[in-house]
Amino acid sequence: MANYSLADIKALREKTGAGMMDVKKALEEAEGDSDKALEIIRVKGLKGVSKREGRSASDGLVAAEVVTAGDGADEVGVIVEVNSETDFVAKNATFITLAEKVLATAVASGARDADALLAADAEGKSLQEVVDETAAVLGEKVVVRRVARVAGEKVSVYLHKVNKDLPPQVGVLVATDAKGAEVARDIATHIAAFSPAYLTRDEVPAETVENERRIAEETARNEGKPEAALPKIVEGRLTGYFKDVVLLDQPFAKDSKKSVAQVLAEVGGTVTGFVRFRVGA
Repeated sequence: MANYSLADIKALREKTGAGMMDVKKALEEAEGDSDKALEIIRVKGLKGVSKREGRSASDGLVAAEVVTAGDGADEVGVIVEVNSETDFVAKNATFITLAEKVLATAVASGARDADALLAADAEGKSLQEVVDETAAVLGEKVVVRRVARVAGEKVSVYLHKVNKDLPPQVGVLVATDAKGAEVARDIATHIAAFSPAYLTRDEVPAETVENERRIAEETARNEGKPEAALPKIVEGRLTGYFKDVVLLDQPFAKDSKKSVAQVLAEVGGTVTGFVRFRVGA
């Protein structure tokens, strides 16, 4: 009997969207190796189609602000995620005020990770102390999960409410040159919807590309495709993978006949960086 547990089955189902029996068979074939089982599911075409947003692990909000850099030449965008246990607390005025304080502290301190941010000064106390005090008032666990910064000639921010009754749960920062700023807002909304992982193909790790190429080839062989056609099929599927995860390759949300790269080319602009937060993802 393969060495896997009910927790392994549940985790793999949540990752792939595959059925219970398909997951169990994959784990048995992989002798309990979850990573290998995931590959087996992908090769056999069992992976669920909904993969961009994933499942939120908690409630809370994202908040962001754009400020002028110290030398005045560039802009800096700062984004934070603050989590609560329930959506009831996420929309509470006390929690929202705390999130504003977390963001202000992130901007002032220059912190680049949650630990540094929590250690930063917030009105004479560490931010961690402020968070703990607020959590005691709210009666729920409150977590400052992450912070990120993006700098560029121009930085645009987009915050999206998944539920109109709750604070924003998706936040995007996009850094561009001056010309790119013309379409930055539209690109930010695109990023919020399509969740790219990389800006360019060059940023995708070589081992990831090679793994995708291998999976594409195994999938094509599984489907009985002619040997002579495999190279073209594999490259086509690899291009499809890039369209999934690379911002500049993705079909533009407002006009799918164009890529994001083409939209930028039309205004002579460039995106130099971006970050996307989704609460719990």
